Amino acid sequence: MSRAFAAVDLGASSGRVVVGRVLGAPGEERVELDEVHRFANEPVVVDGTLQWDVLALHRGVLAGLREAARRYGTLAGVGIDGWAVDHGLLDADGVLLGNPVHYRDARTDGVPERVFATVPAAELYARNGLQVQPFNTVFQLVAAAGTARLAAARGLLLVPDLLSAWLTGPTGARGAEVTNASTTGLLDVRTRTWDADLAARLGIDPALLPPLREPGTVIGHVADDVRAAIGHPEPLPVLAVGSHDTASAVVGVPAGERAAYVSCGTWSLVGLELDAPVLTEASRLANFTNELGVDGTVRYLRNVMGLWLLEECRRAWRDAGSAADLAELLAAAAAAEPLRTVVDADDAVFLPPGGMPDRIAAQAARTGQPVPGTPGEVVRCIVDSLALAYRRAVGEAAALSGREVDVVHVVGGGSQNALLCRLTADATGLPVVAGPVEAAALGNVLVQARAVGALAGDLRALRAVGARGQQLTRYEPTGDVDAAAWTQAEARLR
Repeated sequence: MSRAFAAVDLGASSGRVVVGRVLGAPGEERVELDEVHRFANEPVVVDGTLQWDVLALHRGVLAGLREAARRYGTLAGVGIDGWAVDHGLLDADGVLLGNPVHYRDARTDGVPERVFATVPAAELYARNGLQVQPFNTVFQLVAAAGTARLAAARGLLLVPDLLSAWLTGPTGARGAEVTNASTTGLLDVRTRTWDADLAARLGIDPALLPPLREPGTVIGHVADDVRAAIGHPEPLPVLAVGSHDTASAVVGVPAGERAAYVSCGTWSLVGLELDAPVLTEASRLANFTNELGVDGTVRYLRNVMGLWLLEECRRAWRDAGSAADLAELLAAAAAAEPLRTVVDADDAVFLPPGGMPDRIAAQAARTGQPVPGTPGEVVRCIVDSLALAYRRAVGEAAALSGREVDVVHVVGGGSQNALLCRLTADATGLPVVAGPVEAAALGNVLVQARAVGALAGDLRALRAVGARGQQLTRYEPTGDVDAAAWTQAEARLR
């Protein structure tokens, strides 16, 4: 039996197909990852609305699977993970009615307040346990009320589920994988079922919501015409994984019970893995979210803006004619004065694209702090601010959940940023373990492998397999910037 699995990992700016091979004898298994294809994910503006080019994503997935089949022959499975909340609306024949709208589109501005007039914020949190983000699916659907597209819709699929459905064709099961479904705001986080009553109160037809499925479910098999197009010689199962990329990434975190995690990419998801949601009023006021995880777990976390701030600054500098080399920028940032200027990385002012250096400067001026004058000072402001946000989120997650934390795991692309990892250790006063970089793809493969019998055991056993052979770097707090300085910087933001 083949022990090679194709993990499709979709990010906000690019997607890739990674083949993970399960190697080694029973009890000594490890996973070897090979990125076989990467493709751009470039949203487009049509009639003033920011949309995803979902057909280009589908084409990229097929190209990646074709290359995976060319290199590895027979695959044992394919699973898709990606970002949350965004969705496609389907007509009565299951045909997509239009491109999914991008979560950064402005159509949901002011919508949460309208929803709270019908379902008070405290009640909504008690039901769905979600951090208030204007782009949550529930707010997107309320924003779309009265449109012809929503009126014509007879179904809804989140982006990873939509692309999985296109792989399986009409023979595959249409459904919503629970880790991503939990980000919609329409799932009862206590029962892991759709909250049809909540949907109806908000004018959303509950019939739009597809059947739920857990990670490890066989969705179907790649349709014959698709299999021929990618050159796969045998039937190829499509498996539900933790289709929210953070859910897959958390599976890939080599963590114990007293660990916090930072899944660091365009967004930073900072939190803990729990057995049950935290639905207290204090948790709601702290804007923590309870998203579902693999094997009945809960991802108790806060969304932090993440490396989006740095990516957008680099884009602005490139557009202005600068090379914006990342290594040079981080070296300049490391030499800059620490904690000279910090901003609230969670501020909604940083959500839209464009003009990021100017917006950071404006926030510095508004809060009476020195305005960063060079790219190195801007980057130092960003990494200091992110480390400060991680410190705040880890501390509050521990206090609100009653869970002690003695280590922070940083996974994803941000784990390669040594300056950010070192500052996170200093800010939290805890050791930081950086890696694996490919945590989402790794977790995706681990869940697939268990689903088809190539691996066995609970999450702890899967993580032990995932940790073997991974490059991890440990950062101890240096004390170069003492705890009092971080506390004073946080006070400036307050």
